[in-house]
Amino acid sequence: MTPERFERLMAAFEPFEACPHVAVALSGGGDSMALLVLAERWARARGGRVTAFTVDHGLRDGSGEEARRVAAWARGLGVGHAVLTWSGDKPETGIQDAARQARYRLLDEACRAHGILHLLVAHSRDDQAETLLLRLGRGSGPDGLAAMSAVRELGACRILRPLLDVARGELRTFLGTAGVDWLEDPSNRDARFARPRLRRRLADDAGLDPAALAESARRYGLARAVLERDTDVLLAHHCRLDAAGFATLRRGGIAAAPQDLAQRALGRVVAAVGGLVYPPRRRRLERLLGDLATSAEVSVTLGRCHVVATADRIGVYREPRNAPLPLAHVPGAQCLWDRRFQVIFDARPAAAGRDLRLQALSPEHWPEIAGTLPPRAAGAVLPPPARWGLPALADEHGIFAVPHLQYVRQYVRNREQPNGAGIRAVHFAPALPVSAAGFSVA
Repeated sequence: MTPERFERLMAAFEPFEACPHVAVALSGGGDSMALLVLAERWARARGGRVTAFTVDHGLRDGSGEEARRVAAWARGLGVGHAVLTWSGDKPETGIQDAARQARYRLLDEACRAHGILHLLVAHSRDDQAETLLLRLGRGSGPDGLAAMSAVRELGACRILRPLLDVARGELRTFLGTAGVDWLEDPSNRDARFARPRLRRRLADDAGLDPAALAESARRYGLARAVLERDTDVLLAHHCRLDAAGFATLRRGGIAAAPQDLAQRALGRVVAAVGGLVYPPRRRRLERLLGDLATSAEVSVTLGRCHVVATADRIGVYREPRNAPLPLAHVPGAQCLWDRRFQVIFDARPAAAGRDLRLQALSPEHWPEIAGTLPPRAAGAVLPPPARWGLPALADEHGIFAVPHLQYVRQYVRNREQPNGAGIRAVHFAPALPVSAAGFSVA
C-alpha cells in the first residue's frame, strides 16, 4: 500500500471541496490507523486536514484508556481528535448491531457539529469477504451479497470506504514501514461472535480466498446498482411523497412493473413512511403484492405503516400505534422525531408555567382541534390516516401546536396569545429515504 495508490482510490469519490476537511473513524486497530496516516497525507497535499473520531462504546474494561491512547497517537500525527462516548443503557441482546447503530449515529452527529462532509472508514477487502459469507449464511439475496457499499449517505455526511479492495495484510505492512503502532481489539478474537469465528475459518481454509469473495461481492454490487437505478425510475414516475410523511403510488404502475422492482419500490416507501432502518422482509412484501394482485381493495399493516389500496391508488401512512414517547421541548434543540421528522425547536423559551412536550398526534386528539381549523387549512385536506403520527406540541391543557396542520391553539378565554408555535422548523427526513445515493462500487 502506497500513498500514490491511496490517491487513486480516493479519486473514485471525487469531487471534493477545495482544501477538504475529512473525518476518519479511528478505532486504533491496524486498518483504521493505516487509513489515518494515508488520509492525513492525502488531505495535507490538498491544503486540507483530517479530524479523527474514536467511539468508546463502554462495553469493555479499559476501553476509555484505549481511547485516550488512540487520541495520543492521532495528535502525534498532527491530527485533531475527539472521543465519542456511547452513554445510557445497553441492550442485553443484539449488542453488536446496537453498538454499530450507536457508532454511526455518534459519528454522524460529530461530523455535523464540525461541518465535515466526508467520513472515511477502514473496511478492507477481508471485511468485505467476511460480510459476504456472513450474509450468505443468513440466506441473503443479491442485495445482501453485494456486501458493503463504497459510499453510504448519513444525515450530515457520506461514509467513504476507500480500502475495500485492499488486503488487511497490506495495511499492516504499510504501518510497519511507517513506524506506526496499533491496537489489537480483543473482541476480534471473541468466539461468541460470528465474525471472529468466520475470520478464523478464512485464515485456516485455503479454499476460501478473500480476494475472490470480495470480487463476487463487487459483481453483486454492480447488479444491485442497476436494480436500484431502475427502482428510482419507477418511483419517480409512480410515487408521490408528501411533506406530511405519507406516500401515494399509482397502482397500475406498480402492478405493471417487474415483481422485483415492485417489491423494492414498496419496501423503500414503507421504510421511509414507517421510519424503519431497513425495508420489510421480502416475504412480507411478496404477500402485499399478492394481495394487490388479487383484491380490488386492500387494507393491511406492514412495517409500522397502514397500506390502503383503492382502484387506482396505493396509500402508505404511518400507523397511529407504536408512537415514540413524548419528548420535552428544549429551546433551540433539534431531533429526528420517530426516525421520520427533523424537528427544530424554537429558540425562545415557552411562556412561564407552560411545559411543552413533543408527541405524536393521534385520533383521540382530533376532536379538540378539528373545530378550530380554517376550512382551507392543511388539516382540512390531509387524508385522515395521514394525520396520525404527525409531530405535535402539547401542554397540560392538551394539543398546543401541529405545524403540518397550521394549527396553534388560541387562548380565547383569557385572551392569552401564545409566543410562537414552539417549533421553528419541521422536515420529513426519514432514516431510510425513498431515494438516496444508491449502492456504489468504487
